[in-house]
Amino acid sequence: MNIRGYLVAAFALLVGGLIALAYTQLFPTEAVGIRTAQPGSPSVASPVAPPTVVSSGTEVGGSASAPETTLDDPTPTFTATTTPAPTYTATPPPTPTPGAPVKSGSQSEPSIPAPFSIAIDARSGSILYARNMHGRVAPASLTKIVTALVAIEHGDLDEWVAVEFDDEELYDSTLMGIRNGEWYTLRDLLYGLMLPSGNDSALAIANHISGSEEQFAELMNIKVGQLGLTDSHFVNPHGLDEADHYSSPYDMAMITRYALRNSFFVKLAETRTWDVNGTRGYTLYNLNRLLGNYPGADGVKVGYTEAAGPSIVASATRDGNQAIVAFMGGRDTAGESILLLDYIFANFTWPDDTN
Repeated sequence: MNIRGYLVAAFALLVGGLIALAYTQLFPTEAVGIRTAQPGSPSVASPVAPPTVVSSGTEVGGSASAPETTLDDPTPTFTATTTPAPTYTATPPPTPTPGAPVKSGSQSEPSIPAPFSIAIDARSGSILYARNMHGRVAPASLTKIVTALVAIEHGDLDEWVAVEFDDEELYDSTLMGIRNGEWYTLRDLLYGLMLPSGNDSALAIANHISGSEEQFAELMNIKVGQLGLTDSHFVNPHGLDEADHYSSPYDMAMITRYALRNSFFVKLAETRTWDVNGTRGYTLYNLNRLLGNYPGADGVKVGYTEAAGPSIVASATRDGNQAIVAFMGGRDTAGESILLLDYIFANFTWPDDTN
C-alpha cells in the first residue's frame, strides 16, 4: 500500500470515530440497551392497592358509609355499625294463683279436630286443656286482638282519624267498609276492626298510631315481649298471611286474658252490633256466631286465611267463672268451642273464693 492508501484509511478511521462519538452523545441510553418511553408513548403507573371493604352492606339497624379515596390514602377502610335493638322490661302475664279450678268430673277430654288448641281459666291462668299449645302457626285475624290492645293503650278513643291505607293490600279481605279520606273516631275504627274483622280498619289504625304498619307491628312485638310471650311475631296489623307472621294458641289465650282486664276491650269482644257515626253512618255486625247463641258467651275474635284455616279465640262466663279457648287450624270453630267449653264447665269446679 502506498502513502496515498494510508492517508485514505486513516481519514476513514477518523471520520468513523467522530460519528460514533457524536451518536453516543445524542443517544446515550441506546448505547447500553435501556429503553425509555418516548414522548407521546403510553406509560405504565405503579400498581395501587384497591380499597379494602370490611362490610359489603348495611346490617339490620345499622349504617355504613365509605370515605373518599385519595392519593394520600390508597387503602381506606370502613366498618358497619349496628344500632342495638330496642330493649324492654318483660312483665309476664299474671301467673296462676290460688283459686284455680280443679277437675272434678269424670268425663274424659273431648276429641277436638283443631290441631292447635288450648283452654285456660281467665282468672288464674291455669291451663285446663291443651294440644300443641305452643305450635307456631299463622294466626289470621286473631292478630287483631293484639292490634286492638296496642291501639287502646297508645291511642285516644275519641280522637278523629283521617282514614289512610293502601287499597291494593286488601285483596280478598273482610272489611269495615271505610274509604280513604273519610273521618271516624278511633273508637269506631276499633269496632270496625273487631266486629266485621276489617282489614281496612287495621291499616287505618296502624297508620294513625305509628305512621306505618311496619312501625305499628314493632309495637305489637314489643307488647307480646313485655307479656313474656315467646311464640309470636307480627309483621302486619290485620293477620293476612305473610312470612314471619305467626303466633300460638298459648300466646293468643294469654294475650286475650290480659286484654280482658281492659273494660273497653271487654266491650269490643262482646258487642254484637255497633252504629258507626263518622263521614258516613252505618251498622257493623259481629262475625262471632257464639255471641247470642251460646250461654255466657262474651267474646272474642274469629279469623280465617288459607294458611291458618278457621281460627277462634272464644270466651264464656258462667256463675262468675270465665274460660278462654283458642283454636288454630280447626274445622268448625263454633262447634269446637262449644264442645270444649261445655266440657270445662261440666268437669271443673271453681273454689268459692273465685266466684
